[in-house]
Amino acid sequence: MKTELTSRVVATTLATVLAGIGLTLPAAGATGATGTPAHSASHSRALQAGVDAVMKTGTVGVVARSTGPRGVRYATGGVADRATQAAVRPGDRFRIASASKTFVATVILQLVGEGRLSLDDTVEQWLPGVVSGNGNDGGAITVRQLLQHTSGLFDYTSDFPEFEGTAGYQAERYRTWTPQELVGIAMRHTPGFAPGEGWSYSNTNYILAGMIIEKATGHTWNEEVDRRLIRPLGLRDTLAPTTESRIPGRHLRGYSSFEEEGPAIDITELNASAGGAAGAMISTTADLSRFYQALLGGRLLRPAELTAMKTTVPAPELDDAWPGVRYGLGLMSVPLSCGGVYYSHGGNLPGYTTRNGTSDDGSRTVVLNSTGDGSTDASTQDTQNALVDDELCA
Repeated sequence: MKTELTSRVVATTLATVLAGIGLTLPAAGATGATGTPAHSASHSRALQAGVDAVMKTGTVGVVARSTGPRGVRYATGGVADRATQAAVRPGDRFRIASASKTFVATVILQLVGEGRLSLDDTVEQWLPGVVSGNGNDGGAITVRQLLQHTSGLFDYTSDFPEFEGTAGYQAERYRTWTPQELVGIAMRHTPGFAPGEGWSYSNTNYILAGMIIEKATGHTWNEEVDRRLIRPLGLRDTLAPTTESRIPGRHLRGYSSFEEEGPAIDITELNASAGGAAGAMISTTADLSRFYQALLGGRLLRPAELTAMKTTVPAPELDDAWPGVRYGLGLMSVPLSCGGVYYSHGGNLPGYTTRNGTSDDGSRTVVLNSTGDGSTDASTQDTQNALVDDELCA
């Protein structure tokens, strides 16, 4: 991947619905893999200007969608496939990487609301012996600390050749990983700090969260995300794959050079188990908009659990990319230039970058995905952030 949050220049980053809470959403009007925008969506010149600015930083393709008082608007740029030169279309699927974490955190918080687990439960209670050795102690780490990235656990993607270079990717991209194997990579390393004594983005936290979901429900995290979120919300173009390597239907192809000399290669195919609950999901701008609107609009979680999700702590590792950012439970808050904050969870892996932002009440949302490595400085990140801020403040 990596499934980190920040740009290339930042090293380490990112049952049915609860009883009594109904989904007061209209019938799904998302764009499908055919790429045809919903009838209510219109092209936006302002949004197009933001997409064009991102394209100028060296991306291959960009798709963006903005929803708010002026309705649903979209803009695209570049190509979805370098080989065919097919243009990007609004409904193209893409890998959302660490934006998957918001889905996983939502399922955990639904289970909390149902009384099936507690945020103060320890990892050891649910996964005996899994987090141990080299100073790692699952008995000292809570579920809350996993979701909040305050566990101190080593990020397995920092010792994962599949994401570190062309040779590693080509050798391992079809390999199936178990969650236990991914956590085992992290257990070879000492923790960065004692649980609760710092903040550091670690994909290991969400691999463990996915394992806890399975222990609590008897179903994999993929199955629970599908049953609780994807199907009830009508997210017809969203997938939570297990070991699949391809993106079905019309999609954006990813390209990366892994920061090595030479041209970027097509890295679209990747066994989803490498990201697991930390970043395996696939979606579209329309489906992600729908999900984040439902979440922030209070349709997926009870008030207490949504409040817990939005209760944030400083996230200094991410501050260069998002000045003033704070992190909650699978959700980060970012200051708006026009006042207040928006809620978000971006995602990066080689070849794909997802950015999004949703207002506090869910009434406004912006989602974009870029393919290719983008710039070697912070300009891709900065123009993506500017696009989100401009749309939410418009």
